[in-house]
Amino acid sequence: MTQRTEGDRKRRRDLADAASGELPRLLPWAKDGKTCYLSTDGGSNSALSRLADDMEDVQLDVGTEVLEQSRPILANPMSPHSEVRYAALRLSECLDEAIRIAESRGDRIPLPDDEEAEDGPTLSAEAFG
Repeated sequence: MTQRTEGDRKRRRDLADAASGELPRLLPWAKDGKTCYLSTDGGSNSALSRLADDMEDVQLDVGTEVLEQSRPILANPMSPHSEVRYAALRLSECLDEAIRIAESRGDRIPLPDDEEAEDGPTLSAEAFG
């Protein structure tokens, strides 16, 4: 799993398409361990963006299947070491993909305009009972 650094985030902001003002989209796959980005003038309606959406759906479906198939292996204390290791490897791959998808989707959530929102919502003491 690759951790995104502040340098990675700055690079992404620097790659923002000047015409659209939109940041490049973090894609749900990597090439040779390097993150991939999509910059398109079609925004979220472009063919490549829809392909990335479809790929995210497939990756999440595969993750669900791997989780369901891994549960009995991990729950059985007599499962062979090789089966447990294989399940753990597949689960870690799926978790890496799910984290990348979550980061990509989070990056596409518009930021609030006012600076107070950066600190999070403010709630009165009554809100907590």
